[in-house]
Amino acid sequence: MTSFTTISEKVHAGERLSCDDALLLYESRDLLAIGELAALANARRNGARVYFNVNRHINPTNICVNRCAFCAFSRTAGAADAYTLSREEMVRRAREAQHQGATEVHLVGGLHPDLPFDFYLELLREIGQAAPQLHIKAFTAVEIDWFATISGLSAETVLERLMAAGLGSMPAGGAEILVEGVRQRICPEKISGHRWLEIHRLAHRAGLKTNCSMLYGHLETYDDRVRHMELLRELQDETGGFQVFIPLAWQPENSPLKLDTRGTSGLDDLKTLAIARLFLDNIPHLKAYWIMLGEKIAQVALAFGVDDLDGTVVEERIGHDAGASSPQSLSRERICHLIRMAGKQPVERDTLYNPVIR
Repeated sequence: MTSFTTISEKVHAGERLSCDDALLLYESRDLLAIGELAALANARRNGARVYFNVNRHINPTNICVNRCAFCAFSRTAGAADAYTLSREEMVRRAREAQHQGATEVHLVGGLHPDLPFDFYLELLREIGQAAPQLHIKAFTAVEIDWFATISGLSAETVLERLMAAGLGSMPAGGAEILVEGVRQRICPEKISGHRWLEIHRLAHRAGLKTNCSMLYGHLETYDDRVRHMELLRELQDETGGFQVFIPLAWQPENSPLKLDTRGTSGLDDLKTLAIARLFLDNIPHLKAYWIMLGEKIAQVALAFGVDDLDGTVVEERIGHDAGASSPQSLSRERICHLIRMAGKQPVERDTLYNPVIR
């Protein structure tokens, strides 16, 4: 029978938690006890190290054929505030990022109805030529599926061509909640949860490292959250290709999805992060995405099993369009200060979690 005592015994013994264990933790009100267990699990793996990187986000377009119910970023092509950056502008931003010391450029955008697949291939090539020191992390599984649709190619071939053009890894976006009942309510036009997992499986087999995420705090239940994480854990057992799990707190302020909620609470954020560290025992890293959590909750999360604060970011659009009140960027010095004030050791990393020595 599952109890907090048996869960604690499992964690101390290094044994895997069950779905029932995770659900009991979600129902528990003892946040500090859960956090203590998560901190133990994290310390075993990462010690006092907290990772961050110097990166730059570029969102190529907010024009998207999908209109997900929760998304405040996407626009139709004729909207007054719709935009599409030119390749020249994106290359300029990448070159600028490299000059400022970034090691990664993060490219994620909408599913544009008119841009051909070759546009994206050429974008990768041009960034690689203009800023060869940057690792290119780009294109969610949803975008990969879209490229396959517009090009008539298989997802495997799309990934091969993107990698040949310079793609270094894939971000976590588009997972939302992988449980189909919820997914059909919040993003029915988006690829299925099964397809999202399939594309990440293909990416892992092709040699790409990818990230994974979960959008929480909207229509899902605790059972849905646990099932979502179970699906990620099963794929990680199979491929080992996920680097980090990123819980993303739903931002209700500007979302088209109107619910009788004000979004997540700090308690829910910390509990979700801690349970993720305990349940996802095969994913090396856990990220507190300060863009959506805010600096203070992200900093406190370092005592709840988190070992990654993302990075400097610079000019993020998707979370802020939804209503995130965090800054548009944090300096390297500010991130190091937040980590040290939490009693941890800041470690600048590259995209693949290799330490960066400056």
